[in-house]
Amino acid sequence: MALMRRQSLVKFDAPLCETIVDTPKPKGAEVLVRIERCGLCHSDLHIQDGYADLGGGKKLDTTRGMTLPFTLGHEIAGVVDEVGPDVPANLVGAKKAVFPWIGCGQCRDCANGDENLCAKQRFLGVSIDGGFATHVLVPDAKYLLDYDPLPVNQAATLMCSGVTAYGALKRLVDRPRQRNLLLIGLGGVGMMGLSFAQAMFKQPITVADLSPAARESALKNGAAGAYDPAEPDVIKRILKETEGGFDEVVDFAGNEKSMAFAVAVAARGGKIVVSGLMGGQFTLPMVQWVYKRMTIEGFMVGTLTEAQELMALARAGKIKPTPMREEPMGDVQKWIDELRAGKVVGRIVLKN
Repeated sequence: MALMRRQSLVKFDAPLCETIVDTPKPKGAEVLVRIERCGLCHSDLHIQDGYADLGGGKKLDTTRGMTLPFTLGHEIAGVVDEVGPDVPANLVGAKKAVFPWIGCGQCRDCANGDENLCAKQRFLGVSIDGGFATHVLVPDAKYLLDYDPLPVNQAATLMCSGVTAYGALKRLVDRPRQRNLLLIGLGGVGMMGLSFAQAMFKQPITVADLSPAARESALKNGAAGAYDPAEPDVIKRILKETEGGFDEVVDFAGNEKSMAFAVAVAARGGKIVVSGLMGGQFTLPMVQWVYKRMTIEGFMVGTLTEAQELMALARAGKIKPTPMREEPMGDVQKWIDELRAGKVVGRIVLKN
């Protein structure tokens, strides 16, 4: 039997290690995909740590139910190598992106098409083995998406950073108040958001990030303006320059400081969508919330339908490619460390 190489989590809060196992044999509707590219996501860092930061010194244990060694990675694209007996044999050899946010298929959320909300989820690279490997076993062929003529690296990143940014922005489409839009946090998801926002909205797109390099990259890629949230009196300047703040805000960072900034620069009647998972605790005086008539919505990854919508937009050439760089799969721990240190602009994509 052929062997499968994996970059595995063998101990929480420790570097990934290569492990070698027998390549799994697909059963029923399962599909075995030979991985060509897998994106590196900030969520991978939280899983490696074994917890999410709840703020105030509290942590959410994310190790429950996980069996080590475990393979991270959920932005996957590759070639179908083998299919189970319930899958048409002519799928073998097809180039596909893999939708990773897979539910149990039985609960109310799954029946509504909201598998990303499933409490018994089977998310690839989160609860079952994912894409930092030579192969991945996908539970059903329906989670495979055609991506031609897109580059394989772009197709892979659409499955998490892409669908997360698209879904977050979609929560702001068709609102009555749409003078302007602010995107906070220009990591891989935020840069995707900038690209998509230009295709989805008519109003000017402004960005905010602590990194000068990220702000410069955003301006080169279509942002109408860029702010440094740490600049003295920046909130006062923003409120003046925008005549009262931003009608729509997406926080792609998701920490205490980014949310405080988002609330401060949101206009009366504005809406904030929080999609980042850096962690911490957020508090807001009730009077301020009611007085500004703000809407705040949490959002994490999209549905299979939204992934299909996004892929159709990208394949039609309506979305600009975002900054990314390819690195060998075997160097994944090096790039995890670089991402953790805030030294990555755009997306790192691992290749086999």
